[in-house]
Amino acid sequence: MAGKTMILGLGMTAGYGTLADSWRAPHVDPGNYAKVEANVRYAQAAERGGFSFLFTPDFPAVRGDVEADGIQNVLEPMMVLAAISQATERIGFVATGSTTFQEPFNTARQFKALDVMSHGRAGWNAVTTSDPTVAANYGRSVAGRAERYGRAHEAIQIVQALWGSWEQDAWLQDQAAGRFLDASKLRPVNLRGEHVASRGPLPIPPSEQGQPVIFASGGPSPHLLELAGRYASGFIAEVWTIEEARAQRDLVRDAAAQAGRDPDDVKYFPGLMTTVAPTTREGLDRRLALGGDVVDARLPHLGALLGLRIDPSRYDEPLTAEQLAAARASPGDPRSGIALRVAREGWSPRDALAHGVIDYHPTTVGPAAVHADHLQDWLEAGAADGFWILPDVYEDGVDAFVDEVVPELRRRGIYPEEYAGATLRENLGVPHQYGIDARIALGATARS
Repeated sequence: MAGKTMILGLGMTAGYGTLADSWRAPHVDPGNYAKVEANVRYAQAAERGGFSFLFTPDFPAVRGDVEADGIQNVLEPMMVLAAISQATERIGFVATGSTTFQEPFNTARQFKALDVMSHGRAGWNAVTTSDPTVAANYGRSVAGRAERYGRAHEAIQIVQALWGSWEQDAWLQDQAAGRFLDASKLRPVNLRGEHVASRGPLPIPPSEQGQPVIFASGGPSPHLLELAGRYASGFIAEVWTIEEARAQRDLVRDAAAQAGRDPDDVKYFPGLMTTVAPTTREGLDRRLALGGDVVDARLPHLGALLGLRIDPSRYDEPLTAEQLAAARASPGDPRSGIALRVAREGWSPRDALAHGVIDYHPTTVGPAAVHADHLQDWLEAGAADGFWILPDVYEDGVDAFVDEVVPELRRRGIYPEEYAGATLRENLGVPHQYGIDARIALGATARS
């Protein structure tokens, strides 16, 4: 992996940040959830740092303790990203859209419109949906996995066919001759599967990158790997160790090769949660101030991960030599090895949890070198092509990463000095595509 540079994306998971009480931080406007201007600021900061894309997960339902925690979702991903696209020039936009509850024509129309209006910077994270709360919002029950993924394959094939239904040279714009477009090059797709269908065509021209980039996200199930291998150019991952990430990346690349594609066409992105601070101690104090209740709730679980009973009166004291000698990382949870390593560094149980040892992604806390070391280790180990970064508090966490970590990455020669181009495909280093990939045979479930 020598000489390789990384790709960075910014995760926009909510209006405030990834810490539970980020919305309550003194320097944060609690009304930012409904203010697209805030998201524009974060996107512009990420673009200043050369980030290739924003990634917006989506959970179209209310969940959790909204009274205390707020809404953990972007207001409405497509509309927010459309607004951001008009205030930025290079950064791309990867929005999540469900193949389970959205019709292919609507998906094709929304994402290609975003791609055209952003001049070739859109991506679609195509996901299946199995949450009963979301299903209820669409008036449906949760289908089985085989049906969900069968529908997903059909939907992606139809969406890509619709994207290509306006041929690349169809738009004549010949005012003198009175020919707006060549009607023979705007044709229906007439695809019908077991679950979804569309006649088409889609009356939207190609963008500067042709069509949106398809992403996949999640764990390495056989169904997801097949879907990612056939269609995705980016894979958003949730992994905790280099070994786990490297193994999953290999599975994704193998799936692409089995589908007849070049494995390098799929870029693999683990997540990283960040708190940039002058010292690790200052970063931990920031995290405890804005996530203390969550930390307190997780303290008993930390002991279980290490195979220990930790007396609550000692939560703020390092583990004793006897406890460290007895501690064992649980083989069933990759986070437990991280927790044991942090405990052995002399941090108390409360501080270990502030390190994010059992959070949703690996967490780095402290000055620029701490974050750069993690990113470099994973990149050079073949565990990633890039990362999606999840700052603790967006209001200042994005700028801190851009102003402190990005220069360090560039100093080490592992992050580009400037954008490779103007489109998402160029900045990801994935090939041009228009319509269904010619290397992938049209699936038996979606035929004309």
